[in-house]
Amino acid sequence: MPDNPNLQPDPADVEKNKVSAILAYIIFFIPLLAAKDSKFAMYHCNQGLILFLAAVIINVVGSLVPIIGWFIILPLGDLAVLILAILGIVKAANGQMAPLPLIGGLKILK
Repeated sequence: MPDNPNLQPDPADVEKNKVSAILAYIIFFIPLLAAKDSKFAMYHCNQGLILFLAAVIINVVGSLVPIIGWFIILPLGDLAVLILAILGIVKAANGQMAPLPLIGGLKILK
């Protein structure tokens, strides 16, 4: 469980919305439609949205910068996004509300 007591999920909320939280890392808007009242699902929805925006930025920058972008930024950036998505899915599946490394401190959704 996270060190921050404010991020301790309600066990009933976790069991009810675990699938939505997992799907948030694949298609971030699923919890916005299916579980908008769930604190657990919305936490992972926010993490998934930030991860999606990071992937878009990495792919735009990597595509626009010749050579370095194509051979360094794109492959390493996409690998980092994949690893962070897997970490997020594992945390959601385990019922944890722990922020992702590097980008987890950002908050877009309330």
